This record gives sequence, C-alpha cells and structure tokens, in this order.
Amino acid sequence: MSVGIKPVDERVLIEPLEEEERKVGGIIIPDTAKERPQIGKVIALGDDVRKKDGGKVLSEILKVGDKVVYAKYGGTELKHGDKEYLVVSRSDILAVINE
Repeated sequence: MSVGIKPVDERVLIEPLEEEERKVGGIIIPDTAKERPQIGKVIALGDDVRKKDGGKVLSEILKVGDKVVYAKYGGTELKHGDKEYLVVSRSDILAVINE
C-alpha cells in the first residue's frame, strides 16, 4: 500500500487506529475527552541505518502492516488526502503487537 509519503532515515509512517467508542457507566465519552491513540498500523518505513554498535536495522524489527504501540507524545502529525498519519522516530516505537 503506497500513500505517496516516504519517511527518511529511521522514521516510520503510522496510521493511528481509533479506539472503539467507550462507555463509562452508561455514559458515552465524547470525542473531545478522548486521548490520542497510541496504537497504529505501520504504513511505510524509512531507510535502514546501520548502527555502530551492530544493532538491528529498522527493517529487521518492523514491516509494513505491523500493529505497533508508540509513545504518547512522540512523532509529528500530518494529513495526506483525507487520512491522518503520524511520522515517528524508531525510538518512539515501544512495541509490536502480535495477533
């Protein structure tokens, strides 16, 4: 899936996944009170940069389509077409969710 955005260096393009509507005690939480999602789908990967310490490169850790948890306030939001994305650094990826 190509969206026309290619992250550079070790950055990752993520499409945030919206949480399902939550109800607390029968009360629906309005959109304005919801927190920014922290789970998203990897849409595109930046370049592999070989680490001096011999650590794994980005493509050895992630692949397009992975579901990931990312830092709450990390990354830069951008809108392309009618979709919203987030560009985060490799270090802002906290976990890969295996389903």
